[in-house]
Amino acid sequence: MRLFTYVICRDYGFAPNPFFGVCTLATCKPRIRRTARVGDWVVGTGSKAQGRAGQLVYAMRVTEVMSFTDYWNDERFRCKRPNLGGSKKQAFGDNIYHRTSPDGPWHQVNSHHSFRDGRPNPNNIQRDTQFDCVLLSDEFIYCGRNGPKIPKRFEVCTPGRGHRCNFEEAVVEEFVTWLRSHSPGFNGPPADWSRMRWTPTHRLI
Repeated sequence: MRLFTYVICRDYGFAPNPFFGVCTLATCKPRIRRTARVGDWVVGTGSKAQGRAGQLVYAMRVTEVMSFTDYWNDERFRCKRPNLGGSKKQAFGDNIYHRTSPDGPWHQVNSHHSFRDGRPNPNNIQRDTQFDCVLLSDEFIYCGRNGPKIPKRFEVCTPGRGHRCNFEEAVVEEFVTWLRSHSPGFNGPPADWSRMRWTPTHRLI
């Protein structure tokens, strides 16, 4: 069991996506998505710029790993395809990539990672799909803006960009015990929803 930690600079419920009973990491953090395996923990903490340094945003124990196309085609996760005219949790769906053939180009649906006019964003496509991995969890804690401070004794928070994963086994086990002492599942709205303004098509501006 390994532990991956990183800072979440933008918390819109997109990466990670904690809705519909499953927490998913399908965009951003490609190196974590490439490396994490079933049984590992991925933890996101708040950013210093937003006054949330050291706060827990979410934690997920990876319980499934799949490709983008399998994620797209899986009936369980149709609810995570974005609907920009729906509710906020529908608008920030992260099930946005698929291929029509194994070696074909990636298709990006109109989403939080496309351009404002709905066109695919090649920069996000390149970054998100450089590793064809989606992490899923049915054992997770998502706190959003309501996250508790992580006790300093754990020293698991990342000071800046990138991620950390080289923790001693005893530290990981004690930290996971602390995580599991909190209420599981969805516990609060994404931190950045409070400063959002929407266009009629739910475009973030």
